[in-house]
Order: sequence, then C-alpha cells, then structure tokens
Amino acid sequence: MISGTVTDASGRILSGQTVEAFWNSVRHAKPLSVGLNCALGAALMRPYVEEMHKICDVPICIYPNAGLPNPMAPTGFDETPEITSGLISEFAKEGWINIVGGCCGTTPEHIAAIKEKVHKFPPRVVPEIEKKLRLSGLEPCNIGEDSLFINVGERTNVTGSKKFSDLIINEDYTAAIEVARQQVENGAQIIDINMDEAMLDSEKAMVKFLNLIASEPDISRVP
Repeated sequence: MISGTVTDASGRILSGQTVEAFWNSVRHAKPLSVGLNCALGAALMRPYVEEMHKICDVPICIYPNAGLPNPMAPTGFDETPEITSGLISEFAKEGWINIVGGCCGTTPEHIAAIKEKVHKFPPRVVPEIEKKLRLSGLEPCNIGEDSLFINVGERTNVTGSKKFSDLIINEDYTAAIEVARQQVENGAQIIDINMDEAMLDSEKAMVKFLNLIASEPDISRVP
C-alpha cells in the first residue's frame, strides 16, 4: 500500500511530483493500493482523488486530514466528524475510492462517521487503463501508439559526448548540470544519462550526478 501526500493546492506531493508522475513512478511495483493522505482536507483533495481514479488500475485509498489545522478547535483541526465523513462520502458516491480512513485531526468519532456514511456505496470498480509507456520526472511522460516523435537528449552521455565526458572526469559537475539543463530547455522530453567510461568510477559518478539534477526542478521535471 503506497500513499502520497499532496502538500498544497499546486497538486504536488512532497517529492515535488504531480499526482500522475507519482503514480507513474510507483506503478511498476504493482501495489495493493495507491492513494493520498494527510496535508489537505478532503475538500481540497477532491480533484486529485478524481485524477487518481482515472489513471490508476489498482484500488484507491484516501486518508485526508480533518480539514486544515486550527489551534482553537478541540482536535487541532477544522472539521467535525460530520463534515469530514460527508466530504469523503461524496468520493464514495462518485465511485472513486476503495479504502478510506483519516489522518491528522481525525478521531475514533470521525472514523465511525466515515464508516456510517460510505458503507451504503459500492467500492470503486478498478478500470482498465490504456497501455502506454509511463515514465516520470516531477511531471509525467506517457508514450503511446498515437504519440508523436519523442525528443531524447543524449548529451549527458560520457561515451557520446567528449565535452560531457571531460566535465565528469574533471568533476566539473556545475558545468555538467548545465548540459542537462540546456537539453531540457531545448525540448528534450527525456534525458539519457550514461557514465560508462574506463576513467571513471561510473557508479559513484552516476549517483552524484543524479542527486545533483534531482535538486534542479527545471531539469528533473523530465525522466
């Protein structure tokens, strides 16, 4: 069971990925379920629950907070059991969810109310999703039979680019990162990274370079 946390109204989880990119990055594991929990209350979570329903071919689990934090409320969160359960029951009525519960601010009373509201609705029917190659950086990259030409940047390849090879051998990672950035800025939808070179500790160089570009959102948005 894998759950992500949408941190704000941007719809991105803690890693910076969109909901679809998050799903693309974990679907290969064939999880028992996938879903969202925590940060947002059910009202703000609604569009992302609907999106997951449309793209995921496994059961969906939803564990929202009881609204947003409120230090003046008895539980520290805005929503009463009636409010939270009412919002979640709308997801069940739409046929979007299979597993429900509550995260921060929910109490046994919230869980009991959720159970009471959703039990009358059938669980979500897991859909058949169109087969595609589904990749992700911070954003999804889906490649199907109807996809147009896919631009793959190959300059971050030590056997294909002497310039890049020299930068990596000399440990000039700042300039090497710029090579990757330029590829994405010029339209690369995927970047090919290869560190297989006799003069390198290839594994060490690969790990370092990947960690560095992972901290650059304008590069890591592509796979």
